[in-house]
Parts: sequence; C-alpha cells; structure tokens
Amino acid sequence: MTDSPLLNEIKALIKSSGPMPVWRYMELCLMHPRYGYYVSRDPLGREGDFTTAPEVSQMFGELLGLWSASVWKQMGSPQLLRLIELGPGRGTMMADALRALRVLPPLYQSLHIHMVEVNPVLRERQMATLSSVRNITWHDSIDDVPEGPSIILANEYFDVLPIHQMVRHENGWHERVVEIDGNGRLEFGAAAEPTPRFDVLLPPLVRAAPVGAVFEWRPDTEIMKLATRVREQDGAALIIDYGHLRSDAGDTFQAIARHSFTDPLKAPGQADVTAHVDFQALARAAEDVGARVHGPVTQGDFLKRVGIDTRAAALMQKATPDVASDISLAHKRLTDTGRSGMGSMFKVLGISEPRLTGIAGLSDLEQAGGAS
Repeated sequence: MTDSPLLNEIKALIKSSGPMPVWRYMELCLMHPRYGYYVSRDPLGREGDFTTAPEVSQMFGELLGLWSASVWKQMGSPQLLRLIELGPGRGTMMADALRALRVLPPLYQSLHIHMVEVNPVLRERQMATLSSVRNITWHDSIDDVPEGPSIILANEYFDVLPIHQMVRHENGWHERVVEIDGNGRLEFGAAAEPTPRFDVLLPPLVRAAPVGAVFEWRPDTEIMKLATRVREQDGAALIIDYGHLRSDAGDTFQAIARHSFTDPLKAPGQADVTAHVDFQALARAAEDVGARVHGPVTQGDFLKRVGIDTRAAALMQKATPDVASDISLAHKRLTDTGRSGMGSMFKVLGISEPRLTGIAGLSDLEQAGGAS
C-alpha cells in the first residue's frame, strides 16, 4: 500500500487543527465521502481483504433465518415483520436466510426486508444477489426504516463503529490521538490534558489499570437505537461480532488488508480498521433503555445450539466427497475454538422486548451484564 489521498488530507487536518482523536481518524478511514474504505470498494472474499461468516458457508445465513422464524413465533406471528440487516455485505447472508424461510409461507409472506448499507459498491452487489426478492428496501440508516415489529441482524457491524481510546497517565486518563512525528509520519500520542473525572465512568476492572494502559469505548447511540426499537415496537436483535465478554483495558485497534494485519496508521482508507466489541457495554446500554438481554455466548456455542451440526450432516450426506470435505471445513471454521476458527473469538448477543424471556441459542444462559 502506498500513500493515499486520504493520508495527505489527514496530515493537512492535523497541521491545521492539531492532533486528531483516534475516533475521528477511524471515522475518516472508513467513511470519508471520497476516500473512505467502506464507501469505495467491495472488501469481501479472496480478492478482498477479509471473509465474513456468511461467505464461509450457506449454513450461517440459513440458521439465522431459522432463528428469526423461532423469534417470529414467540412474537405471536405478526402479519407484518420487518427483517432488517445492518451492514449486509454482498447480500449473501440475507439470501441464505430467506431461502430457509421459504419453508414457512405465512412468515415468508409477512416479510418486509430492509438493508442498511452506505457502501454504493456493496449495495449494487446486494441488489444483484437479491434481485428476485419482493418487498425489499435499502436505507442509509436504521433511522430511515419504518416502524413495526422487527428482527434485526447485525453481523460484524459494531466492530467498525469508531472507538475512543484513553491512555492512563500518572495524572489521569488522556484521549489517545493521531499526530505527525518528526519524519512526517503518523504516530499515536495523547492529549496534553487529562479528561476531567473520566475515572468515575470506568468499569471496576479498568480503574486499577496501570500507567500506560489503554481503554477503548464506543458511544452507546447505535445499540440504544436497536434496543429502543425492539422494546417499543416488538421484536429482537441479534448481534454477532468479535470481541470480549467483560469491559477491560487493552488496545485492540487494528487494520487488515489482503487477509493480513497491517499498520493502521500506514495507508488510511486502503485497509479495514476495526476494534473489538465490548459486549458487556452493549448489554449494559440495552438494559438501561429497558430491553431484555440474552447471552452473550460464543458463536460456536450459538451455532451448535441452533442446529449447525445437524445441518452440516444433512448437506454432507447429499454432497460429493470433495464438496462434503468443504462443508466439514466450513463447519469447523465457524465453530472451532482454535486460532483458525471463529467459534470462540466471535460472540453472539440477543436483545429483545421484555416479554420475550427466552430466545433460541441464548435463552438458558445468564444475562450479559453478569457474564465473565
């Protein structure tokens, strides 16, 4: 990767306005109107920079479709259901989910599909993938989705929402910033003055963090939107992402290009910059607005609870030996707890209106606020 137009623009902004907070740098890298990573390309698959679970296997989307069906029944089988996906990639997950839902005509007929996508390249891919689907609409924000009973799916959505990073110094917590070093390169620094009374807001585990520790946090705006929607209008949301179960200190800000980690400050706009999701913070914010929280559990546990072993066996029984081997490898990648698997790194959190006391795959575990 070489110097990008966005790198030059960021340097100009820093020179004119001073060091840039990490959240603003991340926002520009991903969403700059001309050079942002998520407004200019299809980042998925072998030719892209990373692969998501729906691209690994059709089983992932199919099981999320069947999970949605079970929630719809718990909701009392409403005659209109808004199935909303946030950051839907190429439309693969929705296509697989809808194929599974065709076996339930009453539900399938009730569906209105809403795709929340800002990337024009991916939106075109989604339109092609889902060209035969009726009652489907695209939106720039969930705020634009009409009211009504909803099931919301968010796979690898929260990890790209900008984070604030705070660094502990002797005299308090300072906002982490991006600045320019003596050689003209971007580097991390810290605001000159500490953020007043920031330690009062910290989770207990973080208050004892040593000098030099980094703490990351995201504003609660997005999770509160989802939680408020399902609480007030009926329904549930399923959040699947990589992250940690408990709020704690640690620097997880990273960049990925061509399926490998790279320096997040090297070529802004040309790599995917993300940070791990704090599931305890998500759960706390959802509960604060009166929604019910389910889980979180690991992705491996969730998929096994909703039937991935049975589905894989059924697909393999009908497949050629080569295809059966591919299915087995995909199953392992989605559920395995090893370094090459997504089973333990990814977590699954459910949020619902309070009357839904149990949700498939999540219901018999303790609430996320107490997870460890």
